[in-house]
Amino acid sequence: MSIIYVLIPIAVLLTAIGLYLFFWAVKTEQFDDLEKQGLSILFDENDEQTANKEKQPESTSEKNKNTTASNQPKDH
Repeated sequence: MSIIYVLIPIAVLLTAIGLYLFFWAVKTEQFDDLEKQGLSILFDENDEQTANKEKQPESTSEKNKNTTASNQPKDH
């Protein structure tokens, strides 16, 4: 019977810790996008990196190289 005096406070403490962690996870938006991580295995990371590079504008030095190369006369 004396063991119950130890087990009840431990159960209450573990329940309180569990509730705190649950509300912390909800507050920090851990449950907002549950599908993204499950579907991420289906997509290749290289495709995403290539798409991001294509969307970025050229730097000014690359633009200058392109215009300089086009202004030079061509030898045929």
